[in-house]
Amino acid sequence: MSFLFMMVIIFAIMWLFMIRPQQKRQKEIQNFRNSITKGSQIVTAGGIYGTVKDIDEADNTLKVEIANGIYIKVDKGSVFASPQSTAQ
Repeated sequence: MSFLFMMVIIFAIMWLFMIRPQQKRQKEIQNFRNSITKGSQIVTAGGIYGTVKDIDEADNTLKVEIANGIYIKVDKGSVFASPQSTAQ
């Protein structure tokens, strides 16, 4: 009986310190991805900084300007954060 109790306590501690914060962070990233608009500053998972110029909801992609006149097409799921949130 005490073994079962200890296992429950260990799982609760793991959930509080590992699983819950990760779920919260993923939810914040998803909310940011859903709030992206034209002109938003973003950082991709690959570390590319840019400005959103166009959003294609059908393909779930973004047209991102990374330099003057240089555009790339990235998947919306690869957007990590805004540059302001990575500086913290």
